[in-house]
Amino acid sequence: MTLHSPPRHSPSPEAGPSTASPHRGDLITAAGGALLFAVAAVAGTVIENTTGSLRAPWPPLLARWLPHLGPGTPTALLVAALVVLYGPAVAARLPWRRLTWTVWLTAMAWTWSLALVDGWRTGVADRLTTRYEYLRGVPRFTDVPAMLREFSQHIPGGVPGSWQPHIAGHPPGAILTFVGLDRLGLGGGGWAGSFCIVTGSSVAAAVLVALRALGAEHGARRAAPFLVLAPAAVWVGTSADGYFAAVAAWALALLAVAAGRTVRDAGAWAAGLGSGLLFGLTVYVSYGLTLMALPALAILVCARTARPVPLVALGFGAVAVTFTLLGFRWWEAYPLLVERYYQGSGGLRSYGYWVWGNLACVVLGSGLAAVAGARRVLAAVPDVVRQRWRWRWGWRSWSRPPAAGVRREPPPDTDRTPLVLIVCAVLAALLVADVSGMSKAETERIWLPFTLWLPAAAALLPSAGRRGWLAAQAAAALLTNHLLLTYW
Repeated sequence: MTLHSPPRHSPSPEAGPSTASPHRGDLITAAGGALLFAVAAVAGTVIENTTGSLRAPWPPLLARWLPHLGPGTPTALLVAALVVLYGPAVAARLPWRRLTWTVWLTAMAWTWSLALVDGWRTGVADRLTTRYEYLRGVPRFTDVPAMLREFSQHIPGGVPGSWQPHIAGHPPGAILTFVGLDRLGLGGGGWAGSFCIVTGSSVAAAVLVALRALGAEHGARRAAPFLVLAPAAVWVGTSADGYFAAVAAWALALLAVAAGRTVRDAGAWAAGLGSGLLFGLTVYVSYGLTLMALPALAILVCARTARPVPLVALGFGAVAVTFTLLGFRWWEAYPLLVERYYQGSGGLRSYGYWVWGNLACVVLGSGLAAVAGARRVLAAVPDVVRQRWRWRWGWRSWSRPPAAGVRREPPPDTDRTPLVLIVCAVLAALLVADVSGMSKAETERIWLPFTLWLPAAAALLPSAGRRGWLAAQAAAALLTNHLLLTYW
């Protein structure tokens, strides 16, 4: 069993002047994140009790105060302890393929145990069966093509046959997923919840695949335990947004594989086409995931190639054309969604609070280690930009591989660069979503496709103290799930 190390020209992600700040800076940043959440909770409670304008019983989360234990508690504590104590060493030494499967399975165990803190019915089986959720609309899809042709006319509220809020708030790819499960004999809340947990927990593995494909295996290994113990797992189990996050994450991972240097010919073609198909599904399960274009662009910039773009466009176009020919027009449905959004809670909730209260949800979902890591990511941006600016390349390096016998030297610091570029792109996407006003509250689940990437930033934290940061990640999830009854 060998210890995987970065190439000689690639320093360890925590090395370098941009990440050599004392631990004090990390602790101050994490404390600032904790303070943001505390202020959002106190101010939100006062505002909600006074005006009711937040439409959330325990702001900034959609939850209610209910300290409790459950059947998942012992397992959650055990998984947390094992990852905190042994996660970094195991991630550094396992062969790569075994590591990716181990990360997925451990993230799944973590998510399942957190969901079962609330019990099987409350935590899993009943989550997607409420009057707001997808499963209420499944029986209406006896004729799928006919329902797709009529889908948009049922989006506004107050019309005959108006969709349930979550069905109306998403393109039909979301509800069709659960219709498909039902047709396969996997109907009902138990199967739907299990599907979301199994797929949603695979995001951790997808992030590892993307980073390694871009030459950042060492950074991926350092990030692995933090991705497993992401506090956002509380909402991956159980909400459909966990499944949406998986679709988007694997689209990005396959794009990275197609663009990376390790896959050629048929493998690169298959990865590029698969990425396009998943990107197509991504925007047909959630309107807001068009913002995944930002991390996709970061991946292409990091890989210094646009070669996968035609294949990605082909796969994406196949999905879009299929939905359009079946009668659903994305560009006509989205304005109707905006209308429905402002008919409901979106028009009542205070933008002045949620524009920063949403960010408090990101702090909780990504964890304090991710907050501290994000500081190091932002501090590394000037170095990464300078290094890549010095590395001269033209259009040819973006359009095709180098000629035979010609060696293209990579820029220095390649192991840290993917982390920095992707995390910055995810943060930019979150900011756009935030200021748009189309995400006011419930972002602990709505932003899962973005939040689940942020713990990767913790790879830039120094080795000393990693167990403490992992313990903080686990504590955030455990306290949230045991003190509050979340709605998702």
